[in-house]
Amino acid sequence: MAPAKKGKANKESIPTNPPNQFPTCLKAKPPSSVSITIHAKPGSKLSSITDVSDEAVGVQIDAPARDGEANAALLDFISSVIGVKKRQVSLGSGSKSRDKVVIVEDVTLQNVFDALNKAVKS
Repeated sequence: MAPAKKGKANKESIPTNPPNQFPTCLKAKPPSSVSITIHAKPGSKLSSITDVSDEAVGVQIDAPARDGEANAALLDFISSVIGVKKRQVSLGSGSKSRDKVVIVEDVTLQNVFDALNKAVKS
């Protein structure tokens, strides 16, 4: 095998995803909030977390996308999944889009990550 050229990093030796790193769809917001990027799928039969990826958390919502019904159902569902009060969950952006940012107050990134993973597996 030829030696690596000077100034070039060997891509095989660089870890792409270190252990205990959270997906980029979850971000800590000081002092004690977490923002979650969500891809909502309204009009489903049941509310559920479909997947957690780097881009977004996939969430099916059992409410139609009209008059804010799906947004209210989404916030209610996220609060129940994470185990916080409804008033701790708010919509940061994306009220008229499928891609939304939800802010959860007074929680840690680890708690949110664990709750979402548990919901995906069940």
